[in-house]
Parts: sequence; C-alpha cells; structure tokens
Amino acid sequence: MSGTSTLAAAGEVTFSSSNTTYVIVAAVIALVALGFAAALVKSVLSTDKGTANMQEIAGAVQEGAMAYLLRQFRTLAIFVVIAVVLLFLLPVHGDSDNETAVKIGRSIFFIVGAVFSSFIGGAGMWLATRANLRVAAAARGGDGARERAMGIAFRTGGVVGFLTVGLGLVGAALVVLIYRGDAPTVLEGFGFGAALLAMFMRVGGGIFTKAADVGADLVGKVEQGIPEDDARNPATIADNVGDNVGDCAGMAADLFESYAVTLVAALILGRLAFGEDGLVFPLIVSTIGVVIAIVGVFITRLRVSDRNGLVAINRAFYISALLSAVVVAVVSWIYLPSTFAGFNDDSINEGVAASGRDPRIVAIGAVVIGIVLAAAIQALTGYFTETEKRPVQDIGKSSETGAATVILAGISVGLESAVYSALLIGAGVFGAFLLGGSSITLSLFAVALAGTGLLTTVGVIVAMDTFGPISDNAQGIAEMSGDIDERGARTLTELDAVGNTTKAITKGIAIATAVLAATALFGSYTATLEDALVEAGDADPAGTVLDWLNISNPASLVGLLIGAAVVFLFSGLAINAVARSAGAVVMEVRRQFREFPGIMDRTQRPEYGKVVDICTRDAQRELLTPGLLAILAPIAVGFGLGAGPLAAYLAGAIGAGTLMAVFLANSGGAWDNAKKLVEDGAHGGKGSEQHAATVIGDTVGDPFKDTAGPAINPLLKVMNLVSLLIAPAVVAWSIGNEENDVLRISVAVVAALIIVGAVVYSKRKPVSMGEDAPSRPSQGTTAKVNV
Repeated sequence: MSGTSTLAAAGEVTFSSSNTTYVIVAAVIALVALGFAAALVKSVLSTDKGTANMQEIAGAVQEGAMAYLLRQFRTLAIFVVIAVVLLFLLPVHGDSDNETAVKIGRSIFFIVGAVFSSFIGGAGMWLATRANLRVAAAARGGDGARERAMGIAFRTGGVVGFLTVGLGLVGAALVVLIYRGDAPTVLEGFGFGAALLAMFMRVGGGIFTKAADVGADLVGKVEQGIPEDDARNPATIADNVGDNVGDCAGMAADLFESYAVTLVAALILGRLAFGEDGLVFPLIVSTIGVVIAIVGVFITRLRVSDRNGLVAINRAFYISALLSAVVVAVVSWIYLPSTFAGFNDDSINEGVAASGRDPRIVAIGAVVIGIVLAAAIQALTGYFTETEKRPVQDIGKSSETGAATVILAGISVGLESAVYSALLIGAGVFGAFLLGGSSITLSLFAVALAGTGLLTTVGVIVAMDTFGPISDNAQGIAEMSGDIDERGARTLTELDAVGNTTKAITKGIAIATAVLAATALFGSYTATLEDALVEAGDADPAGTVLDWLNISNPASLVGLLIGAAVVFLFSGLAINAVARSAGAVVMEVRRQFREFPGIMDRTQRPEYGKVVDICTRDAQRELLTPGLLAILAPIAVGFGLGAGPLAAYLAGAIGAGTLMAVFLANSGGAWDNAKKLVEDGAHGGKGSEQHAATVIGDTVGDPFKDTAGPAINPLLKVMNLVSLLIAPAVVAWSIGNEENDVLRISVAVVAALIIVGAVVYSKRKPVSMGEDAPSRPSQGTTAKVNV
C-alpha cells in the first residue's frame, strides 16, 4: 500500500489559532441551525389545527407513536450499555499519550451519538405527528390551500434537516476541539453510536409501519373494499402511527447517522492526509452545508404554475446544489495552499506530499463530484418512481393482466434501476479516488470529501424525506375525519404521491452516502491494521496488509461471500419479520370485522389499540436478530478468519448492499405510485380488479422500500465501524502465542453461535396469530380510539 501511512505515523496534531477559530465558528453556526429549527417549530405549531374530529384522530396517532418510541428506547438502552463497556475494553490505535482518556472519550461520545440520533428521530416524529394535522387543515382552505399545505409539510421537514446538520456538526466540532490529534479515534465512538441507534430504529420502525400498512391494505382495501384510511379499518390508526415511527423517526435517525459517519470518515482520513488542516477542512465544508440547508429550506416554495410539489422541491434542491458547489470552491481556494508543502505540518503524509497534487483542486473536485452524484441520483430515482414517468406507468398498465404481472414489472424496474444507480455511485467513488493520484491516502480522503460534499445538501434531503410521511398522514387524517372537500382531497393525494417519490430519492441518496462512507472507512480500517502491526513489531506492515487483502487467498474469498450473504440474510429477516407481524394484523382485523359487524355501518367502533399493540410487540421482538447479525457477523469473521478476510467481508457487503438497497427501495416506490396512478382513475380506478392488483404489488413493496431497503444503509456503516473498532484486537490476537489463538477462536465461535441461535429463534416464530393471539375483548360496542 505504497503511499499510505498509519495513524501512528501521523504524529501529534497541534492546532493553530486560526484553525481553532474555524472550528469554533463551525460550532457556532451549527447552533444557529438549531435556532432556526426552533423558529420553524413555532411557525408550524401556530397554524390552524382543523376540526375537533381531525384533532381527535391526530391525538390518537400522536399517543401511539410516542408510546412505541419510548418502549423502543427502553429496549435499546440495553444495547447502549453493553456497547459502552465493550468500547472501553477494546484497545485504541495511534500514539495517544493517554489511552485511558481516549477510551473514555470514545465511550462518552458513543453515548452522545446515540442520544443525538434518538433525539432527532424522536423530535422529528413529535413535530410530524402535529404537522400532519395542520397540513390536512390547510388543504381545506380554498384558494392557495395547495401552496399552504405543502409549505407546512416542507417546513416541518426543514426542522429535522436543521437538527441533523446542527447536531452532527456541533458534535464533531466538540470532539475536534477537545481531543485534537486523538479526535479520529473518539469520533469512531460518535459515529458508531449514531449508526447503531439508527439501524435499530430503522428496522423496528420499518417492521411496525409495514406490518400495519400491509394488514390494513389486504383486509380493508382488498377484502372489505373500503378506502385506505377509512375509520372503519381497525388497522388504520396503527398504519398512521407506523408512518411516523418508520419514516419520520427511523429515517431521520438514519440520515443523521449518514451525515455523522461520513463526516467521521472524512476527519479520520483528513488527519492522515492533511494533518491539522485535514481535521478542520471537512468541518468547514459541513459548515457551508448548514448555511445551504437554511437557504434550501426557505427557497422551497410551491408556485401556482408548478405542475406538482416535486417541481418546487427539485428546483430548490438543484439551486442548493449549485450554490453549494460554488461556495465550497471559493472557500477551498482561499483556505487551502497550492501545494502540500504549503501546510508546513510535520504530520503530512510523505506519499501525499510527493503526489504533486494541488490540494485545492483535489478538495474542489471531490466535493463537486459528491454534489453532482446527489443530483444525478435524484434525477435517476425520480425517473423510476414518479407517476408521470414510463416505468411507473408501465407497472400501472400491467395491472390489466393481474397482480402477478404487477409484481414482475415492479421487480424488473427495481433490478434495472439498481444497475444504473450502482454505476453512478461507482463512477462517483472512482472519480474521487482518481483525484489522489499515486497516494492512496489522499485518494481515500477525496472519496470521504465526496461524501461530505454530497451531504452539503443534506438539510434539504432530510426535509424531502420527512415531507413524505407527513403528507401521507395528512391524507389519512382528512379521509378518516371526513372533514374535507373534493378539492382538498385532490391536494393531499397529490402531495402524498410526491412524498412517495421524495422518500425513494432520499433512500437512494442515503445508500450513496453509505457507499462513500464505507469506502472511506475501509481505508481507515487498512490504516488501523498497519498501525496495529507497527505496535506488534511487524517490520513491513504495508506489505503484510497487502498480503491480507489478496483476494486470491481462499479465506478472503470466503470473507467476501459471507459479507454479501449477510446482506441477503439481513434483508430476508427484515422482510420475514414484516410478513409475520402483518399476518397477525390481518388475523386481528378479520376478527374484528367478523365479531363486530356493526363496524361496517359505523354502529360499532373498531379496537384500534389492539393492532397498535400487535405491531409494537412484534417490532420490538423482531429487531433483535437483524441487530445481532449486524454487530456480531464482523466479529465472527474477524476473529475467526482474520483481518484480511474481514476486509473482504466488508467489500462483499458494500457491493451486495448497494445493489440490494436500491433494488428494494425503487421497486417499492414504483409499486406504491403505480397504485396511486390507478387510484387517480387510470386503468379502472378505485375498486376495480386492476386496483386490487396494484394494492397487492404495493403490499409486497412495503417491506421492500420501508423496512429492508433503507435498513441496509446503517447496516453497512455499523459493520464498517465494528470492524474498525475491533481491528487492533484482531491483529494483536492473530500474532503471538497459542493462548491468543484460543481466545480469538473462542470469541469467533461464541459470536457465530449467538447469530445462529438468534436466526433459529426468529425462524421458529409463528407466521400469523396462532398461539400468540392477544386476549379477545368482551365487547366492541363502546370501544374508543384507545392507543
């Protein structure tokens, strides 16, 4: 690995006064973003709350969503405590004078990352469950209602966007200010905390929301022939709760960890490449992103002449992306010298200094590649998921021949889109990598900077994502209450369809950040291996790492296959969890329709709380196995097969995960919008056989796009960070006496056995209600909306 230095070789980093000032300014601007978030919260909550009936329905959704989230946090607290202990016990790499202080800092900032991720998810969901009501109310307002409704929904998303960039940047800036040269090691804990909580929230929330959604659609729409959000459907409250715990809380946490982990990767490699300035420059780029987020959210305005809300969102996104590229270019030209010799820093990597590259060109090129990649993915994902584009229209046409052709057409769209997205992401990664020339360290830093550049628009991206479930909930509240006219219903239907596309776009962008961050973290992993080999007395650490990474080694090939297989197993577990929980929901909804016939003529009220209880119970129970797989599989491979096969494992997971995530997200998004297309009157309209066919396609796509697909994004980062954290121990235990071999193999066997046990336990759960059926109520005539 010529041109790569270890973390230990980077030397001590002492900050100049100017760089200290830059970091402080970054933290201050991050706090400004949080101030804007508070102002937007006040603005959203000051709008009209609609009728008393709408408020009652929204209150039930709010109560159910918060009850679920609090229960989930209690469950996840166990994992946080275990992770903190392990982080303190694991060795750290580098040349720190105070290893204990660094371990404590890594553990503390793991908690900070986990708390920030939880807070963003919880706060975003709290506001979304109040904004949905206000969006529904705004749609009733006659002239200008469309513009007002979209404005409320997007401003609510803007709050989550400001929280994401604000807390992510302030956390990283604090670590850099406090720990200076040891900041990369401490930041590993910060990123791991954010990623771990996001993965659990994504999986748990995804299982909840899609179990309720599938159950509600199959019985309500297909069997009973009632609308999606009809108040007579016992699963409708759970469905609306699920939109918030999955798409608001889960995805908000997911995008925060994307931001945090990408920034962590840039800071780790930045120190290797640029020394002091490499720790500061990514913070400067992220600070620009905060400003862009503020601008982007406030320029997103729906005009009367706009065909739909997506036009306004795309316009703001592309303006933000262009503005970001220009500002980053100007700041890079001013901040960075023209040669690496201009840094005057002993910690500059020799290979980087000898590369002959202009730091300004490298930085500008990498950031621009990231920004262009985000815009390209937005356009590509929009093509495959928008109702006006041919792929979705073709799926709609396939409904003329039944559900089977709908499913086949959707799978085809997903598979094809995954190829183009993978090629786009691969081109972005390779283009950034080429900027480093002969220096692998500089090349990998450029890849990390591309991810940071992509996320300069994350404030707008998060707003786009949160916009989706808010619009979906608003339509549900309006339909359940009946307090909205036909014009308002059309407005909410339009916003809901736009939200389906924006959710698919943000998932595509999130997986792109996962690949960029994973590639950069992979470089950090190899540097950590070299560092551990130096400490173990290896005379040629770079050569040893090269030998380990040789894919012709059968152990490495096995590691690669296991990495790809874990992505498939993780996806299968998540989808199967939805299938089991949805089966329970279907049985419960059927039971209520059978035992309380007055539900259909509205003389009896459904027991909404029963379905919420089923979804909550199953989501908590089902997230354990995928979570253990993500954490323990790298441990089993690393300690069992070695550091080289673990690197190959990560490569296999990144490759398979990229294709799988895009395939699942775009298939699901296309199926959902094909259903919307038919519901808008095409191919027979609502209640037709074609409509039933697209509903089946949508129910298949639900766990694809909202459970398994988006969960792959944090999965990749969790596995990369676990590998990075255990790398020193893997190397130390691989070199030495037989006692180390016994300990190493014992750890691998225990990790593998826990995974096998968790999978077996998961597979033995019943598919539907069976013996797990909740106790039946004595009567249903007086039941209220009780969640």
